[in-house]
Amino acid sequence: MTILNGKEIADEVLAECREKVGILQSRGVTPGLAVVIVGDDPASHVYVNSKVKTCGELGIHSRKIELPTETTQEEVLQVVRDLNEDPAIHGILVQSPPPPHINEEEIIRLLDPRKDVDGFHPVNAGKLVMEDESGFVPCTPQGCIHLLEKAGIETSGANAVVIGRSMIVGKPMALLLMGKGVNATVTVAHSRTRDLAAVCRQADILVAAIGKPGFVTADFVKDGAVVIDVGINRVEDSSKKRGFRLVGDVAYDEVSPRCHAITPVPGGVGPMTIAFLMSNTVKAAGG
Repeated sequence: MTILNGKEIADEVLAECREKVGILQSRGVTPGLAVVIVGDDPASHVYVNSKVKTCGELGIHSRKIELPTETTQEEVLQVVRDLNEDPAIHGILVQSPPPPHINEEEIIRLLDPRKDVDGFHPVNAGKLVMEDESGFVPCTPQGCIHLLEKAGIETSGANAVVIGRSMIVGKPMALLLMGKGVNATVTVAHSRTRDLAAVCRQADILVAAIGKPGFVTADFVKDGAVVIDVGINRVEDSSKKRGFRLVGDVAYDEVSPRCHAITPVPGGVGPMTIAFLMSNTVKAAGG
């Protein structure tokens, strides 16, 4: 059984980004990323700080815009409009999820698609469907595909099952898996799938992206499968100083013995997501 070390592979991606940033700076261009966060969700602030820190390590200019929970929809939209017009900012990210009164879809549609480094704008979603490489691909699915490639996992003709159908992971993941160059045969499963475990047992490559801790048990996985665990869930743990621990959507201890390869949580998909956010930002700046 192989543990797919996302941290090591992400470091390779970041090293490439650092090199490209240096080339851009020699041309008088410093890539700029703006991260907008609304509200005081602790997990979101941890994620944002990690992104800002990584920008600093790579020489990417970052701007963190923190807005109080009571910020109105129009106020958030105006921040996005201003960033769309700012030549020093090449990438814009609005941290998800925002407070309940904020319409996230309206914000995504307002983003300049050339600065949509999360890859959620309809223009970029359409380019992904058309396999137009000028668009931006959502960072997490992009990272998952890169992990598979770097690990030498055979994807052509493989049966792949994606559990989850979100615009953030599930749908773009399915599109990437079935795309030219990857060539998997893809099933998208979800909460209404009949006999979900039986469907998943057909998978040579199983991607879990549902946000339910430990949901995928050994009964979901056939011997020799490759399992990509996208989930990052906090569960209470009084033995930890922080009072919680991070777990994936996969029950790692019981599933891993059956696998050919598996991603851990933390240290699997998570680092890849940040690495490809940086990569998309450098691309937006012309790198």
